[in-house]
Amino acid sequence: MLDIIIENGRLVDGSGNPWFFGQLGVKDGVITHVGRTDEESKERIDVKGQVVAPGFIDGHCHSDLLILDQPDSEFKVQQGVTTEVVGNCGLAPAPYFKHRAAELQSYIEPVIGKTAWAWPWENIEEYMEYLSKSPASENVSTYVAHGALRISVMGFDNRPASPAELKQMKELLEAGLQAGAIGLSIGLLYAPGSYTSKEELTELCKVVARYNGLLSTHIRGEGNNLLASVREVIWIAERSGVSLHVSHLKAAGKINWGQTGNALTLIEDARSRGMDVTCDVYPYSAGSTSLTTILPPWVLEGGIESTLERLKDPAIRKRIKLELREEQQDWDNLVASTGWQSVYISAVTSQAGQLLEGKHVLEISEIWGMDPEDVVLELLAREQGKVSIVYFHMSEDDVKEVIRYDKSLIASDSLGCVTGKPHPRSYGTFPRLFAKYVREQKVLTLEQAVRKVTSFPVQRFKLGKRGLLVPGYAADIVVFDPERIADTASYQDPIRYPDGISLVMVNGRKTMEHQQHTHDRPGIFIPVQHCCSQHQR
Repeated sequence: MLDIIIENGRLVDGSGNPWFFGQLGVKDGVITHVGRTDEESKERIDVKGQVVAPGFIDGHCHSDLLILDQPDSEFKVQQGVTTEVVGNCGLAPAPYFKHRAAELQSYIEPVIGKTAWAWPWENIEEYMEYLSKSPASENVSTYVAHGALRISVMGFDNRPASPAELKQMKELLEAGLQAGAIGLSIGLLYAPGSYTSKEELTELCKVVARYNGLLSTHIRGEGNNLLASVREVIWIAERSGVSLHVSHLKAAGKINWGQTGNALTLIEDARSRGMDVTCDVYPYSAGSTSLTTILPPWVLEGGIESTLERLKDPAIRKRIKLELREEQQDWDNLVASTGWQSVYISAVTSQAGQLLEGKHVLEISEIWGMDPEDVVLELLAREQGKVSIVYFHMSEDDVKEVIRYDKSLIASDSLGCVTGKPHPRSYGTFPRLFAKYVREQKVLTLEQAVRKVTSFPVQRFKLGKRGLLVPGYAADIVVFDPERIADTASYQDPIRYPDGISLVMVNGRKTMEHQQHTHDRPGIFIPVQHCCSQHQR
């Protein structure tokens, strides 16, 4: 006897093939029948013509700690997400050495958040083990994060790694790959990733290539340096032999709008040479990050404590202010072309500062009676550098171009801080894809959109037998009405669940039904099984 039969559904199987009417049978957490079955079942669910699809995969997010603090993961489950991929952009809570713990925690907090409890792990294997023993409502898989590797070994030193330091980073990386990490993530926009040469990264990526792992990269520049930055990571991948995935591809800053087509051409050129290169995109024209990323890279040397110390010096503040007012050649100064009205404060830590959440820097400048650059420096000083922002710096036409690209997948890039006024992508990414870009604007067909959030990310990140409605595959399932599915989260009111999703199942168990979370936690940690023939030589 089956556990559940879902009947009268439009089955969109995740392959990109046309939908078809049929039944879906589930038993012991696995799909058993697709199309029709005469078997008896403990429960039958009539979905009355709604879409039945594989559960959505959020292939780029920053829930590394949030999934432990909020294991119901309701803000993702309500969107139909059944698996999250963490450890992105070089940011992760492991590995670290005890004497570097405070540096790592301050580094990741604006993006990943923090915990009120002490971390019971130090290395990536222990973090994975802790995830495995802490069931959530969704599945999770992770990268080894380059920022954590470099901080563990070198702190925030702005210099090349010595041979001994590089060897130590390679050992930490290899241990993570052996434990089941997807590959290596790097964040070249963020210090200390920004201090790392392409030659040093190539040496690390040779380790990843031996395991047939994946290099995921937040490139060094997404504005004036977009094309040079894409060329850089392709150079790294080509010389190391690693597969490459470019995170949240975009052209930031008005003067760069229209450059996404040239970036996609670089990817296509690399693929024509036999390279394995893909990318992802979120369906919004605003991004979200830490306010510190606006500063010139030299200000961030030595970590946040050193940065805050520098901000006490009036001469340094004056230099920063001048640099922020001009276009730069060696780093992307996006506010120079986009303007301070495009940067708004989404989350701070102090109670007094919370009055500023939802206000853009130019607005605060008028309230405080000081220049926008001074506002940023003062706010960072007051909040100890822990300020999250939403950044309106993209063109909608560029966003649609990358969404339409057949080698792109959709991911939220949601931060681990869901306080204040977080980017609405934390609550609305996947429903927005189907409402805006499928139903309303017809940028994608229904089947294309489902593939980009199911089988494609599963294949890319090696997440095993899920992402397709196929017998023997994990029963990660979402049911939604294609005419009603919609995001309701806005920039001013972002903490709102979507409409139109009626059922979410993870590993054969209901986690959300009729827009009510069941508080069941059937998720698992998914270790990646790498090909071992090469690294055993």
